[in-house]
Amino acid sequence: MLLLMLFIATAISAQTITGFSANSAAAQIKTEQQFDAALNAQHIGSTIKQLSAFPHNLGSKGSKAVADSILNRFKSYGFDAHLEKYTVLFPTPKTRVLEMTAPTTYKALLKEPALKEDATSGQAGQLPPYNAWSADGDVTAPLVFVNYGLPSDYEKLAEIGIDVKGKIVIAKYGRSWRGIKPKVAQEHGAVGCIIYSDPGDDGYARGDVYPKGAFKNEYGVQRGSVMDMPIYPGDPLTPNIGADSAAVRIKREDAINLLKIPVLPVSYHDAKPLLESLEGQVVPAGWQGGLPFTYHIGDDKTKVHLKLEFNWDMVPCYDVVATIKGSTFPDEWVLRGNHHDAWVNGAGDPISGQAAMLEEAKAIGELLKTGWKPKRTIVYCAWDGEEPALLGSTEFAEEHAKELQQKAIIYINSDGNGRGFLGAGGSHALQPLMDEISKTVIDPQTKVSVFERWKANRASNASSTKAKENALNTTKLELSALGSGSDYSPFLQHLGLPALDLGFGGEDPGGEYHSTYDSYDDYRRFKDPTFEYGVALAQVAGRAVLRMADAEVLPFDFTNLYSTANGYASELMSTTNDMRDATVVENELLNKNIYKLASDPTKTYIQPMPKDEVPYLDFSPLQNALVAFKKSTDSLSVLLKKKDDAMADKNLNLALAHAEQQLLFADGLPRRSWYKHSLYAPGFYTGYGVKTLPGIREAIEQRNWKEAQQEINLTAQAIDRLATYLTKVF
Repeated sequence: MLLLMLFIATAISAQTITGFSANSAAAQIKTEQQFDAALNAQHIGSTIKQLSAFPHNLGSKGSKAVADSILNRFKSYGFDAHLEKYTVLFPTPKTRVLEMTAPTTYKALLKEPALKEDATSGQAGQLPPYNAWSADGDVTAPLVFVNYGLPSDYEKLAEIGIDVKGKIVIAKYGRSWRGIKPKVAQEHGAVGCIIYSDPGDDGYARGDVYPKGAFKNEYGVQRGSVMDMPIYPGDPLTPNIGADSAAVRIKREDAINLLKIPVLPVSYHDAKPLLESLEGQVVPAGWQGGLPFTYHIGDDKTKVHLKLEFNWDMVPCYDVVATIKGSTFPDEWVLRGNHHDAWVNGAGDPISGQAAMLEEAKAIGELLKTGWKPKRTIVYCAWDGEEPALLGSTEFAEEHAKELQQKAIIYINSDGNGRGFLGAGGSHALQPLMDEISKTVIDPQTKVSVFERWKANRASNASSTKAKENALNTTKLELSALGSGSDYSPFLQHLGLPALDLGFGGEDPGGEYHSTYDSYDDYRRFKDPTFEYGVALAQVAGRAVLRMADAEVLPFDFTNLYSTANGYASELMSTTNDMRDATVVENELLNKNIYKLASDPTKTYIQPMPKDEVPYLDFSPLQNALVAFKKSTDSLSVLLKKKDDAMADKNLNLALAHAEQQLLFADGLPRRSWYKHSLYAPGFYTGYGVKTLPGIREAIEQRNWKEAQQEINLTAQAIDRLATYLTKVF
């Protein structure tokens, strides 16, 4: 036993952690071992069961009850905790009617039935299936099938002579965030939008459906927001300011992120008779779904009536904020967050992540009992109103913007959690931090590190032999870039705070998503039956919290941020060259009349117009800025390696933590000034999906060449600011 203890002590002392001296690294590892010992999978399971036992959407009694329960838990763990209340706009359905009026009649059920295998399905107080932020509307019009409702789908429709102006469109869920579908439909003149989950994507074509299996059954419906959050999230009436009781609010009709057409999600049970009735042209290749008939686009014979009315209420939004004051640097904050509101009962989304976060807080509370105290202040936040529009986190970030930009050194986010593979995204200066952590946490199923399992999953999904080989040879975890869809967005993309988004998944189908069947019964059967991935998430996120709280030099690696940004720039230059070459070829084919009208007289084809040539874009300002950035990061890296004697340097650490704010655009991105980060933003037409170097990339994609050059110059200026800033750190 003595030899074993000596071996363990030697192994611990041999480990290094970025930002810690040799002695403090050994102490940190022991702290993390104590933290791990206090985590309990079954306790996480019981928390999920308790907090998902009743519906708790924003503004409901259930939501306040969940907030109060979380508040009391934090207090019992030794945190100084309180509620922060905001008053926000939140629409709930008053009238929902969908019916086919021709050539036959059908009235949609618009209901998810209770199941004996699911104890909480069918509870009173559950929000029915709807899309929040749909407009009120009462329209009757011909129905058109638009595939996934993406811009490229409308381009295909235009090629074959289909115009959706004055029509109601029906689109599949998938391939983009749901809010993009009605946004694009509205831009093309549609008067209404229906969204359904096709069984080919999420249903019986994929596997057994709930309750026998985990895939979506014929009555399941994905609720969700359709606010145009790529414009701005949060309370639509209080952009850029916190929605407290004294906030000056704009009129609802002046909120530019709200739709003007009615939108409704339906099950594939309700979609089937509508789609089956459509005639006209057979859908283009790749558009056929999983229902057992041939899909058609529609020919004005199938008409539907869509009527929606909403209660546009001002409701309370309760954030839970729990703090442990730092012993050495109380004005440096480590923020950790996960939302608590759900569309219905929300066992998976968000309570599984919330339960893991609460388990972290409990374990930190046990550390406090031993006399340990964090050097920096730790702030745990349980957000309300994430589901409709990132309301709680956005209002908090807007309300406390100045203080957060002065004091917060990181925001660490999670959301729903499942079994499978580590997903880690965020600010790329934090990549080495997460690489080290991923190699210290053991995957519950495979008993290898979560890094090794991440690498194996990456290799298995590689598209080529070369890509597979590269994945298997990877020695470091790579962070993904963050778009939107969870509570990191206001901190990273509005305030410029370094951020992480962490979670596990990939092995559970997710058929319950945003439905009444996102329940404890579903979760314990299909998502994480032993709740051990809740422990894994608590270990990964908890280590990030503890290391950022106690590091002597904060573990930011700007050489990694440089290489990432340089890669984005190289990709954009290559994309532009490819577009130039492709445009030349396409126009030559058009000039040679390669495109011919189809001989089928029943179909109408539109011959494509030649595209404007891709002009020369001057990327040299961006290239020069990146050269300066590399020089500054290389110099900083050398200096930091020499800083082992006086690690606890407050000015140095704050300078490192504030560096990313130099990448913010003062006036934000074109047409959406709320988003200010020059490297990361949700795509204007992807929603959740990220656009890197977004100002430049989206201007190129939209072939707006003047704007592209302007954004190249502005992005170069932002990177130059960061390079200059880093040279002044010492």
